[in-house]
Amino acid sequence: MHINRICVLVCLLGTIASAQAAGIHNTEYHGWNAFILSNGTVEAIIVPQVGRVMQFRFTGEQDGPFWENEATLGKSADPGSKEWLNFGGDKTWPAEQAQWPKIMNREWPPPATFDSTPVKAIAEKKRIRLEYPVDPHYGIRVTRWVELDPQKNIMRIRTRYEKVQGDPVKVGVWVITQLKDPREVRLYKSAGSSMKDGYVQVSGPAPFGLQVHDWGISLRRDPRDKLKVGSDGDRLEWFGNSWRLRIDAEPRVGKAEYPEKGSSVQVYTNDDPDKYVELETQGPLVTMKKGDRQERVNTYTLTRSDQ
Repeated sequence: MHINRICVLVCLLGTIASAQAAGIHNTEYHGWNAFILSNGTVEAIIVPQVGRVMQFRFTGEQDGPFWENEATLGKSADPGSKEWLNFGGDKTWPAEQAQWPKIMNREWPPPATFDSTPVKAIAEKKRIRLEYPVDPHYGIRVTRWVELDPQKNIMRIRTRYEKVQGDPVKVGVWVITQLKDPREVRLYKSAGSSMKDGYVQVSGPAPFGLQVHDWGISLRRDPRDKLKVGSDGDRLEWFGNSWRLRIDAEPRVGKAEYPEKGSSVQVYTNDDPDKYVELETQGPLVTMKKGDRQERVNTYTLTRSDQ
């Protein structure tokens, strides 16, 4: 009886602690002012100063699968700099990259308003809204909503592009999630894919550790070379030593045009010394005129690596 009472008390305290952790809280994170969005089981760390979701982890843990660049922790985004600060985390860029020189008269770094500008964060009832300044080159305002499923280990990020000024521009919603060096990454193809072996080579050498499966391909990070592959599917998975992260994009849109050889999902692997990979989703390319909107939702499911 005494043991049973102790078990009940421990379970009760655990439930209370989870309930207290759920919600939206301000915090200091690696030198930044940040928000923690928690459902009591998982939490998202959002840093408006650099316009990113910097981490997605289990509540109470100090680490998670998102890659964070230790060299840039606590630093501020500088929209006027010609040097790209690679913070890590989850962000959005306008697709497709091949059009950047035409639209903003440079190949690199990415458009500053999308990548290197502090954003306004608004805590809503059970989510965080991130509002970006209007980009002067694209004439687009980005808004992102970050929310957690109330019961599951799931985060959803809705990314909206709204054309508010300037000439029409062809653009797609591109979301990039930087993750730690994996044991394996999986890139899923669509049913009836016409891509040879279920993928296309976007850049760099052949995939490192490539294995072809009925559902798509698996690969590992190449420590010597950068490379990128894509497919016409809507699902990606990352496997680490402690966690497993699945990213589901919205279903592919019929006969719509997609960037970079028709890719709707992509994997980029970086070479040493920055040991990270990127799981990327791309929406269809749409010619946007003033007043137009387009948006895409990514769903992130976090589990233990042994589940």
